[in-house]
Amino acid sequence: MLLVTLTLVFVSCAHQSPMTNEHGLHRRFDDADEWARRFEDPKRDEWQKPDEVIKHLGLAPDSKVADIGAATGYFPVRVAHAVPRGHVYGVDIESSMTEYLAKRAEREGLSNLTAILGAPDDAKLPESVDLVMVVDTYHHIGSRPAYFKKLKESVTANGHLVIIDFTKRSSMGPPSAAKVEVDQVIEELRTAGWMFSARHEVLPEQYFLVFSKS
Repeated sequence: MLLVTLTLVFVSCAHQSPMTNEHGLHRRFDDADEWARRFEDPKRDEWQKPDEVIKHLGLAPDSKVADIGAATGYFPVRVAHAVPRGHVYGVDIESSMTEYLAKRAEREGLSNLTAILGAPDDAKLPESVDLVMVVDTYHHIGSRPAYFKKLKESVTANGHLVIIDFTKRSSMGPPSAAKVEVDQVIEELRTAGWMFSARHEVLPEQYFLVFSKS
């Protein structure tokens, strides 16, 4: 489901995979072990604030969650611990990433975490989920209104979509021209049938937006 294409040559990237969008960004993520050293760098916690993010997701112990652009599992692993009676689907379009995540889930005893090899236009989720989170990946997705309109079919009636991505002022992330402003995100998702419902001001480098099915 991940239309990701981290062309990132940036210092602290997030978790993603290859993709091409209107900015022509493209990069293969076929060396998961190498990318894991970057994506899972403990220093990332300082600005990604995973505990704060998960707290604001408002997850129930039995929630079903999909992470689009899961890569090596930075968020999927943490969310799996937060939903012991639920399930987490870590979606990526790069096979090396899903293979890495599947092995990591097995190694860490997370039977409630499943790696999914998605397609650029389809997350290929096996069931409906209560929450979809897209972290540092939105700007890599091509044909976003169409993509997120289709994604609605895999979200429960009262489910939500969370978009976390780099602000224009941030020195992190992709080049400024590739970053997507908040107003544009809201408009694109409105076109796809999602309703903007909240914004959390907890991250220093990123916006944290919440949408519900309208």
